[in-house]
Amino acid sequence: MTVLEGAKVRLRRVSSEDAEARFALGTDAEIVNMFGVSLSDAKPMTRDAVEQWAEGQANSPYAWAIEVEGCLVGEIKLHSINVHDRRASMAIGKYDRTRLGKGVGTEAIRLLLRHAFTELKLHRIGIRVLAYNERAIRAYTKCGFIIEGRERETAFVDGSWQDDLMMGLLSTEYLT
Repeated sequence: MTVLEGAKVRLRRVSSEDAEARFALGTDAEIVNMFGVSLSDAKPMTRDAVEQWAEGQANSPYAWAIEVEGCLVGEIKLHSINVHDRRASMAIGKYDRTRLGKGVGTEAIRLLLRHAFTELKLHRIGIRVLAYNERAIRAYTKCGFIIEGRERETAFVDGSWQDDLMMGLLSTEYLT
């Protein structure tokens, strides 16, 4: 697996040692709320859950740990890859509250996009995001993603229905 290096972010393969770091980051209710988990449903992180997470990520050829200053702060991955159509979906999760709003996610996304479009020769990257996740939408837009549509009432979060936005970026848009 390719290690992707940026100015302050390093994307690398997830290892079994990351389970302990992921456990230490715990479950931040406001962060998991951005993933569509109701605040009342946010559960404490368990050792079993982080071991399963580390194993699953380590076995994926397109999943990277997001590392800053030698510390695990999140993950980013490509999934639902269609080789024939040269497209994939992207997912990112940051778990360290102290790293929010500091450009870490934006840099990680840019590193992944460069790899996806130049090395993997993909043509399209898509992403779904809850419409209320404004921080993520700003980062995706900054990286060139365009809102392509809205899927109404896809998630029931904190007692109300929420919409998903579908965003996409084409290699022709990225490489120009």
